Amino acid sequence: MNDLIAKRYVKALVDGRDSKAIKALSANLNTISTAYADEKFNSIISSPEVSDSKKVELVLSLVKKADETLTNFVKLLGEKRRLSLLTDIAAELDVQIAKLNNEYVGVVYTNQELSKDYVSSIEKQFSKKFDVNLSLSQNVCDYDGIKVDIDGLGVEISFSKERLKSQMIDHILKAV
Repeated sequence: MNDLIAKRYVKALVDGRDSKAIKALSANLNTISTAYADEKFNSIISSPEVSDSKKVELVLSLVKKADETLTNFVKLLGEKRRLSLLTDIAAELDVQIAKLNNEYVGVVYTNQELSKDYVSSIEKQFSKKFDVNLSLSQNVCDYDGIKVDIDGLGVEISFSKERLKSQMIDHILKAV
């Protein structure tokens, strides 16, 4: 639910702004969102005893130079009692900036570590296929095969040994 609300706020923030202003806003929101890792900060933001205006002042004090857009945005979130959404909004804004720059991040899941050259060749091929700048990281887990997941593009490609085995058995049974 929070991610849907965050997407609407980000859409409003991005509309009509140039990339420089969006990046500056993103940097400030990321600075603010790091404060949410602190337990005391979260207790102040969620406390009903602290007024909304004091919460807004606290959030804005985390940024050295807040422009009018950021100030008005944080005030709006304070009025609507949605300051807790700032981390989701910052993350979604980063995703939107990546889309604007045609840059995506993906993950390769395998049960053993692949060489950097192999991961690099996968990056190049997918970058060419989807006409994007792609950066892949590797996650060694218990997946029996290889799975490439590019979340921003909505792409998931997998090759599983178990699935291949079951397809071969089905094919042999159909041939007999």
